[in-house]
Amino acid sequence: MTYWWFTTSDGATTSSYFYCPDSGATIQPSVTPGMVARAFRTVPLPASTLVVQPPDGRTLVNFDTNFYTEQGSFTRRLRLLGQAVELRIWPSQFSWVFGDGESLESANAGSPYPDLEITHAYRTKGGVSPRVDTTYAAQFRVNGGPWRDVDADAGHGR
Repeated sequence: MTYWWFTTSDGATTSSYFYCPDSGATIQPSVTPGMVARAFRTVPLPASTLVVQPPDGRTLVNFDTNFYTEQGSFTRRLRLLGQAVELRIWPSQFSWVFGDGESLESANAGSPYPDLEITHAYRTKGGVSPRVDTTYAAQFRVNGGPWRDVDADAGHGR
């Protein structure tokens, strides 16, 4: 069996197939979940923007400071083995690092005041650099077929 592929001058694969010289049959190669998981890890993902309330990140010691991010779901399209693969991507976990040695893991993106879903009370005065790290999960489909989960171990962080 021989694998053929064709590329454009910019290096993009335009089509590919397997050819069996004994039978003369051409076979469209299958995109596997493992291939998609590897490709998912290379997709550039947007960083989540941390919003801190009160505005300007100035808060009082021993009072709750509110945190949230507004990163939502999105899609990306790519080609694997010459086939169209669509990824449906969403934030699945947030790691809140408050900058004072404390942190929190959640599946929740928090929300603006007055909901106060993700809060932290600083115990001492001084400057800190809080951040939110986001892990993404995804589903995929090939050539418009049924949606399938990308392997959970393939979670892609940003």
